[in-house]
Amino acid sequence: MRILKELFDNNKAWAARKNEENAEFFSKLAQGQAPPYLWIGCADSRVPANEIIGLDPGEVFVHRNVANVVVHTDFNCLSVLQYAIEVLKVEHVIVCGHYGCGGVAAAMQDQPYGLIDNWLRHIRDVYEHSELGPDDGLDPKTRHDKLCELNVAAQVHNVCHTTIVQDAWRRGQNLAVHGWIYALTDGLLRDLDLCISSPEHLSKTFRMKPSPRAS
Repeated sequence: MRILKELFDNNKAWAARKNEENAEFFSKLAQGQAPPYLWIGCADSRVPANEIIGLDPGEVFVHRNVANVVVHTDFNCLSVLQYAIEVLKVEHVIVCGHYGCGGVAAAMQDQPYGLIDNWLRHIRDVYEHSELGPDDGLDPKTRHDKLCELNVAAQVHNVCHTTIVQDAWRRGQNLAVHGWIYALTDGLLRDLDLCISSPEHLSKTFRMKPSPRAS
């Protein structure tokens, strides 16, 4: 008996539906991809990128990890970012967090969880440098939601500070980095009103000089 037969059955039914909707769907998909979007999101099983934004396979390039963190030494994330920008020529990088994020909640506690504590240090840094804390006058849920938002903002800036994005802007490539957050309670995205499309939107510390060809 095939292991996890139900999943294979689901796949067969899904493929049949796609073929029924468009007989050329898979043949065209096999020819290559040219998605305009890169999604950097949380690995939480309740936050599937394609479904949330209503796009088919081939329409959004995706990287996911615990709490949608972008670290300058994470070569997995950086490789995805470079491929998306330099090869696929995406025009939008979307960093999307979500309310109720377990990784963010764990970063606010002193309970040890093991190896993942090292990863969560990046969110603890955001928490440490924020104005959030026991004396902020907020209830625990509101404080958690606020840190989820601040974490997205921090990761948007981390994306923009990479040499990959900086080089793209120096080349004159059209590229915008967006900060969004998703609510599990209603299935809706919220725009955090954070969109960075040039080095001028960053602190001078992180600005690289424009390429002579782009000036």
